[in-house]
Amino acid sequence: MPFYERGEARIYYEEVGSGFPLLIIPGGGLNSTIEGLRTSHPFNPLETYRDDFRCIAADLRNANGGQSSGPLEIAEPWDMHSDDQLGLMDHLGIDRFLVIGFCIAGPMIHNLLRRAPERVVAAAMMQPSGFRPEMPNLFYQNNITGWGPPLCEKRPDVTMEMVHDFLTSMYTNRADFVFTVDRDFVRNLQTPILIAPDNVPAHPYEVAMEVASLAPNSEVTMFPWKDTQEHIDETVAHARRFLKTHEPAKATA
Repeated sequence: MPFYERGEARIYYEEVGSGFPLLIIPGGGLNSTIEGLRTSHPFNPLETYRDDFRCIAADLRNANGGQSSGPLEIAEPWDMHSDDQLGLMDHLGIDRFLVIGFCIAGPMIHNLLRRAPERVVAAAMMQPSGFRPEMPNLFYQNNITGWGPPLCEKRPDVTMEMVHDFLTSMYTNRADFVFTVDRDFVRNLQTPILIAPDNVPAHPYEVAMEVASLAPNSEVTMFPWKDTQEHIDETVAHARRFLKTHEPAKATA
């Protein structure tokens, strides 16, 4: 099974297909795993786009049910994950790439665009997560109960106090918009992005549409798009067209 190591982090990944690289970030919050793509997502890009791109996905560091592990970098939790993702691309010898992801991938993609704008060719954000002022502690509470305790059970080096500090740094101290960037960043974003909005507590429609309205090179899928298989299929096709449109003319891995 393929792993790559960066410092104390050990990241499990899978890749299928060939062509221009497509980084796939599973949803599921901090329990984001490749297996989740197969069991709990509207569609699985590893299968859907394997004939179109070189598809690459990884388990998030310290996701329960996943195989990736590493220390909690409390001071920069979002950058910790971006470093894992960019490090995986480096490990595979990939410079520029497309990216698609679900849920937590929304803030993560924004952070990749902030950290490495020259490397991300275009990005598709499916049901992206964002901050709801009326539910300011949503992500902290979801993870302090659903992610932290199982992690501490299997990792004696991680305590609930560390989990609290990590989640506070990741969410509470950044409780606005998409957590990782501000509105001015999105206004000035030149990278093409596709937004497939959702409307559940963790995936606020209003934030997704605000991103789409601010970003100068944005597209939006139909909404709702997860209510029928026909709508899912249409959105899968929309995302494929979007990614193919922005794929560089000479695809190189």
